[in-house]
Amino acid sequence: GPLFEGRFKNVLIETDQQLIHVSRYIHINPIVSNLTKNLNDYPWSSYSSYISNNDGGNSICKTKTLLSYFKNKEDYRQFVLNQVDYGKELEKIKHLALD
Repeated sequence: GPLFEGRFKNVLIETDQQLIHVSRYIHINPIVSNLTKNLNDYPWSSYSSYISNNDGGNSICKTKTLLSYFKNKEDYRQFVLNQVDYGKELEKIKHLALD
């Protein structure tokens, strides 16, 4: 897929705000790209590790740092899902072609 097509692009995360927004962008990407309708059902995402009641005992993800910016996991879940509709609209606009 795109990972092996062309040059890899990266952005240096310099602030805490960038970190939490990049996390949200990554987590809503499967919905925005129409790969799933429910993030909880998408097996190739770390999202469930961040919002589950399991404290990450079986997860390879270290969620503590990111979740420390939120009061609880529910606040993080709402933060992520708050941008789904906006992300879908941006995706539509991105694929519009001007003739």
